[in-house]
Amino acid sequence: MTPIDTLISARWVIPIEPAHCVLEYHSIAIQNGRIVDLLPTVDANTRYTAHANIELGQHALLPGLVNLHTHAAMTLMRGLADDLPLMTWLKEHVWPTEAQHVAPGFVKDGTLLACAEMLRGGTTCFNDMYFFPEATAQVVEQAGMRATLGLITLELPSAYAADADDYLRKGLETRDVYRDHALLRFCIAPHAPYTVSDKTFEKILTFSEQLDTPIHTHLHETQDEIQQSLNEYHLRPLARLHNLGLLSPSLIATHMVHMTPEEIALCAERGVHIAHCPVSNLKLASGIAPLTQWGNAGICVGLGTDGAASNNRLDMFNEMRIAALLAKGTSGDASALSAHQALTMATLHGAKALGLEQEIGSLKVGKSADLIAIALDSLETTPCYDIASHLVYAAGREHVSDVWVAGKRLLQDRKLTTLDLHAIRARATHWQNILNS
Repeated sequence: MTPIDTLISARWVIPIEPAHCVLEYHSIAIQNGRIVDLLPTVDANTRYTAHANIELGQHALLPGLVNLHTHAAMTLMRGLADDLPLMTWLKEHVWPTEAQHVAPGFVKDGTLLACAEMLRGGTTCFNDMYFFPEATAQVVEQAGMRATLGLITLELPSAYAADADDYLRKGLETRDVYRDHALLRFCIAPHAPYTVSDKTFEKILTFSEQLDTPIHTHLHETQDEIQQSLNEYHLRPLARLHNLGLLSPSLIATHMVHMTPEEIALCAERGVHIAHCPVSNLKLASGIAPLTQWGNAGICVGLGTDGAASNNRLDMFNEMRIAALLAKGTSGDASALSAHQALTMATLHGAKALGLEQEIGSLKVGKSADLIAIALDSLETTPCYDIASHLVYAAGREHVSDVWVAGKRLLQDRKLTTLDLHAIRARATHWQNILNS
């Protein structure tokens, strides 16, 4: 028998690749943080001897979820200013709060809270955009998660940087420090067309091409954003970025709620990736994105939660369910965005957008052992006729029992193994008292 580090066995495995595949009574063999085999459990028990043999019974194994767009530190502002439109929310509440309080300690404590919440909800990788990315990197390293950190850039000064060049300089310095970290990647994150100049976008494109680094930005989130661009540039934001040369497979465009058929076709042609944030779009009344049209055009769409300040949950199970229901309701087609497709959006599509599809996003031999276990033996998940359907429409983040990243168990029987939940909660309460004063 072959010795390995870990053997995980479960009733169901949904590997994502190949598509629509469901395996029953299978096991995943892990060695040195990577998947070395995926095989029937009856064969695994005679082929491998594992240091840790984990039998999960009525569980489903799934690749770790990829949160393609969030602002982790903003979890400390969860519920701070609800039931407001985007620009009112930003200009009158979020930006003034950030100007007064955001510093490395705020970012660290907020990101700790976010990482704990995401891990307990089955998210193993997130694509972040926020100030002081070095503080975020420190927390991600402590948590043992995987993340792509956005080097946020805008023209407006903040406690983090004085101007666009300062943002880029400081962000690239952080990237240099962590460039060899196994679980950290970076992207350049111009905040939005309404906060970034043409000159800065041109610099960002140059850096992106030189460093082979994705670009992550908010785009076409509201009608007001589009009208503002028409007034100032006589172009819709997407057309402006197209003229600047930014539309490519390196672009992760977040929200994209308001698009014409021609814009959808252009994004498909240019290979743009979209981060779809259905709950945040609904809560801020930004609109309902044309998800079925994106799919029909062949655009690769991943799912994101946005920040907890505008959601108010970092809950990828909720995003899957709402995305699927909105696709059906808006198209009049009950078969639109099937459960398998929703699961793929939350895993492999997010990985592809980040350029990580060879490393994560599906359970394949050779890939990193980033996976989650979902317990399906509760009253609320009984009976189970279709496991994929159950994961999207019946199960929730509270059913996630175990999480591994690169073979390391970060959640065991609902308990975090790398983070102190009580200390995180205490720091969140500390910040609540400060922001309330």
